[in-house]
Amino acid sequence: MLLNYQNLTVRNATPADADQLAAWWNDGAVMAHAGFPNGTGETADEIARRISEDTDEHRRLIIELAHRPIGEMNYTRCPDQEGKKTAEIGIKICDFSEQEKGYGRIVLSMMIASLFTDFGYQKIILDTNLNNRRAQHVYETLGFRKLRIRENSWRNQLGELQSSVDYELIPEDFVNFAK
Repeated sequence: MLLNYQNLTVRNATPADADQLAAWWNDGAVMAHAGFPNGTGETADEIARRISEDTDEHRRLIIELAHRPIGEMNYTRCPDQEGKKTAEIGIKICDFSEQEKGYGRIVLSMMIASLFTDFGYQKIILDTNLNNRRAQHVYETLGFRKLRIRENSWRNQLGELQSSVDYELIPEDFVNFAK
């Protein structure tokens, strides 16, 4: 995947991105919302190996602003739901100085449009921490429909119970901010 909109790029991660991803994934401030307040502990070599195994059905992506990495996204093909080809997605704007500027909404629009148009997905799903209100707002502005709240459904790496929200998006509800 290689997508461009103004000064934003979404591209496939390569093993050369492993050092940057390791820095982000091992930063507890970046990873706390994903359940890893102490970071993931993964090495750049482990990450590079995993990236080399990516396929068009499971891909890690790098978000660049003016050719500088600021975050990451991913998608994975899921078992079809209701007969629809389905992908699960995730996103992190890891550079805190670039958060709250609307980039997440735009790069998600870029990726979602490509998943629907170029890859033939018919449904996109995701979940987010119930406490991540900012992400929920972004997802809802893109047209995602809240399916359910799962109270105390998982524990973070400190053993603290967490709740999450499940969302889904179908093409006819998609609001594209990267047109």
